[in-house]
Amino acid sequence: MGLFDIFRKKDDAIEIVSKRPVAKFKVEKVFEIFGREILVGEVVEGVIYPGYKIKGNGAALIREIQKDNQRVDFALAYDEVALSLEGRVNAKVEDILEVYQS
Repeated sequence: MGLFDIFRKKDDAIEIVSKRPVAKFKVEKVFEIFGREILVGEVVEGVIYPGYKIKGNGAALIREIQKDNQRVDFALAYDEVALSLEGRVNAKVEDILEVYQS
């Protein structure tokens, strides 16, 4: 490892440190807009905030939450929302994904 190796961009794999999920999210539709994965669905239980991490076949960071075309600060159980993700979850319709606090 050379001196300049510490400045190179490393693989930005998102890690989940929490052991217990804080919420569950049921996927109804999956979109890709401008290179970002968008999940539309329902919060089954718990509360979701931007900055939390969602886990499916992969893990991703929740960048934005929208409800009724309005950006919101959080989503509660039984809310129909769209999650804008940074990263890939590779979710399918009817998947139930776990959400972890960052």
